[in-house]
Amino acid sequence: MNDDVDDDMIDRLIDKLSPAQKVRLLTGATTWRTAAEPDIGLRQIVLSDGPAGVRGEGWDERLTSTLLPSASALGALWDEELLTDLGRLLATEAVRKGVDVVLAPTLNLHRSPLGGRHFECFSEDPELAGRTGAALIRGVQAHGIAATAKHFVANDSETDRLTVDVRVGERVLREVYLAPFEAAVEAGVWLVMAAYNSVNGTTMTASRLLGDVLKDAWGFDGVAVSDWAAVRTAEEPARAALDLAMPGPHSPWAESLADAVAGGRVPEKSVDDKVRRLLRLAHRVGALGPGSPGRPPATPVRDPRTLLRRAVAAGCVLVRNADEVLPLDPAALSTVAVIGAHAATPRVQGGGSAGVHPSGVVTPLDGIRTRLRGRARVLHLPGPSLGLPPAPVDADRCTDPRSGAPGVLVRLLDEQGRELHAEHRLSGRQLEPTLVPGAHTVEISALLRPGNAGEWTLGVGGFGRMTLSLDERVLLQGDFPCRIDDPAVVHVTPPLHTVRATLLSKRPVRLVARRELADGTGRATVLAAAPPEEDPQAALATAVDAARKADAAVVFVGTTEHSETEGHDRTGLSLGGRQDELVRAVAAANPRTIVVVNSGGPVELPWREEVGALLLTWFPGQEAGGGIADVLFGRVEPGGRLPTTWAASLADAPVTDTRPAGGRLDYAEGLHIGYRAWLRSGRTPAYWFGHGLGYTTWEYESVDAPARVPAGSPFTVRVGVRNTGPRPGREVVQVYLARPDSAVERPERWFAGYAAVRAEPGGTATAEVVVPARALRYWSQADGVWRTETGTYRLMAGRSAGDLRGETPLTVTEAP
Repeated sequence: MNDDVDDDMIDRLIDKLSPAQKVRLLTGATTWRTAAEPDIGLRQIVLSDGPAGVRGEGWDERLTSTLLPSASALGALWDEELLTDLGRLLATEAVRKGVDVVLAPTLNLHRSPLGGRHFECFSEDPELAGRTGAALIRGVQAHGIAATAKHFVANDSETDRLTVDVRVGERVLREVYLAPFEAAVEAGVWLVMAAYNSVNGTTMTASRLLGDVLKDAWGFDGVAVSDWAAVRTAEEPARAALDLAMPGPHSPWAESLADAVAGGRVPEKSVDDKVRRLLRLAHRVGALGPGSPGRPPATPVRDPRTLLRRAVAAGCVLVRNADEVLPLDPAALSTVAVIGAHAATPRVQGGGSAGVHPSGVVTPLDGIRTRLRGRARVLHLPGPSLGLPPAPVDADRCTDPRSGAPGVLVRLLDEQGRELHAEHRLSGRQLEPTLVPGAHTVEISALLRPGNAGEWTLGVGGFGRMTLSLDERVLLQGDFPCRIDDPAVVHVTPPLHTVRATLLSKRPVRLVARRELADGTGRATVLAAAPPEEDPQAALATAVDAARKADAAVVFVGTTEHSETEGHDRTGLSLGGRQDELVRAVAAANPRTIVVVNSGGPVELPWREEVGALLLTWFPGQEAGGGIADVLFGRVEPGGRLPTTWAASLADAPVTDTRPAGGRLDYAEGLHIGYRAWLRSGRTPAYWFGHGLGYTTWEYESVDAPARVPAGSPFTVRVGVRNTGPRPGREVVQVYLARPDSAVERPERWFAGYAAVRAEPGGTATAEVVVPARALRYWSQADGVWRTETGTYRLMAGRSAGDLRGETPLTVTEAP
């Protein structure tokens, strides 16, 4: 890691810069690059969105990326060695794409199951989120690529996220929401991103938390960067210790920070500190002239696909396995019914700014067919339609009208409709067309081969003046003003406007979408089409009939990009469509029904006790199918444990609010989120934090901890377990603490650490769980310091927050 920075050398470089040069370095030069300064040997630093992949600087579907499982899937790993390997994969991807800074990991918490960006965060628990993020950071930065801890802080929901004022007490901030970021700083993270929202009345880009806590209390020596376009004024963020305003070249800093420094309203030493941090980052990533050691060569990941496939299986959480339905024995199967649209078109990543174009996706249907090839027949029945808006046209069904190649033609036209630029593309979703001088309109055209005759749904997406035509006949036109300021919606997922048209089965038709490129209308243009839907009752009957005749039925259900995405919170936890009805009907027809849930966060599963087995797979990335098949057929054990408690129904969940009232969102639950809130409420969820089954069983035989521990000291808990089942397995041993009769408010119990062990059938293992000193402390708001209560604690070990197998008392004494 390039972390041995010569601050004297950096100070000498700062002395060479004029005030104007210094200020220029603190605003991005482009959307994804910082400014260069040749006078001191500083090149541009390139940043890119993460965290499930490294997209690079452009939204071009031809420039593919390796796609990891979603952050919620990584939170389910409980495996820091594997997380570090995945961080290394992100680093090698960054090097391949010429990227210096990956905008990952996201360390916000699963406060409410309705959070729209749930899939991009690790856990509801601050300790698990911190450990998971730290492991990923270490993997990324070991190869000279910078990681970015985001979004600092309390950016835990999407509703009004640009303006919401989160109200939360200082103790709760310190112990819950800031804790994962503190773990990231302890891991040596090189950037921290300030969020859009406000906390206690102050926007995060101008919050004292950047200086008082992040830099002063924690000793963070990296760059505090804004979320994109989060800087709204010049002087307050500058005084509050924000270092870099992105994107550029236009921002409040670019226009007025120099005047504020010249007028003495922002101290020049504050600007020098910001530049020092930026140059330190440049040194670390090899962007600072001959004095920089350069980026160390990233050790290539020998087989990325194998690593990703292993990560899929390791993150799958088996929450039910009645009568040991799983694993399926391929030799005992003659016919398997694979049911559900998600089997053939899975959600492999969440929606929004973190999206990438994967280099190739193995679907679950592909994985099952490959595993059973030559052994059993696989029937796929999609079941009733999910009722979604049409998807962007693509190379599978469309050709470029000019070249005839699979895909679409994208043209830029001037105000008179004359062609200025044309290129062949692969998708009807164009987020950043190649702009040329004089461009007035972007046009996407495609020859669509209908295949299915009937009433098709056609659509155009974006903002501004748009038209949609079919064989030169205008079907839709209008001016669709942009009244949304969320960049994820404006530039990535704009609304779609649809019409219906009857198409014949064999005659290609020409579809053309046009959108005027006016200021304030965003970057995205979409041309979409969807075939006629099969009668839902007939589709359901066909799926049930296939299930009844099969040896086993595997039903895939899940959310969609319209229900889980950046920019919107969910309004409910239902799967939507007729998916619940489909599961119930199939389960009634075949007792060997396995349901695979493809969602980024919790969903309601009202039929969960009616099915043979239930497997949660999150958004599993590009190797989804191989990893899921490995689990279904017993090649590997499902390794995941829940990073978040799942409610049986939304009505049961103790913390759900994501919608501000009068611009404010009160975190009234205080310390009690996730399983802590469930424990306080006395309710029982569908599945507790930490829950997850394997293919064997375990007995807890002993829990040993020191009788006395000095305050401020870590300690080790040793938990003896025995594999009482028929197969080798991995057990994740979890330790929780409780403090009866505490002088301060505490959760009923809280997670303190974990360790994973393996054992053969009949074998034993000892899990050594290191409990950090921070697990015992609390923040004294009155004194402004951390304190640790002395006295007796309960120490518990088990399989989840709701399944504890052993307990021992722990006495905490005064520090020596």
